[in-house]
Amino acid sequence: MATKEIKASDVQEIRSQTGLGVMDIKKALEEAKGDKEKALKILSASAGAKMEKRAGRATGQGKIGAYVHGDGKSACLVEVDCETDFVAKNEDFNNFIKELTLQVISMKPADVEELLAQDFVKDPSKTIADMLKEIIAKTGENIVIKRFVIYQIGE
Repeated sequence: MATKEIKASDVQEIRSQTGLGVMDIKKALEEAKGDKEKALKILSASAGAKMEKRAGRATGQGKIGAYVHGDGKSACLVEVDCETDFVAKNEDFNNFIKELTLQVISMKPADVEELLAQDFVKDPSKTIADMLKEIIAKTGENIVIKRFVIYQIGE
């Protein structure tokens, strides 16, 4: 079977979805013979492998995200650690924390393990663990959801 020509538009489309490097995307598209869905699965598996490699690295930086519900009766704090201050200031990292605060306040997981297993409320096709893999692949650093706390009036 002939390999489908890899178009720059396909690479750019996947890059805009994932934020991954052009060469990684091109390699995945070549491996998938031009099939974008297969390439995304290959990239996802690759992100998991990268995550495992980085898991042992120290995470001495990070940020705490906060969310207060509009009614003022519930709130949460989420601590997410990373390796460098540079990543802690990164827009993608900060957006990830914002999404986590919304997830925590909406779904009220009991602990980080339960949070990681949950489907993302804005996109049930991926879990929080999938989102964590994506941000690790984008930043190239070990990132850990360290802890969170939920506050609610009357509970």
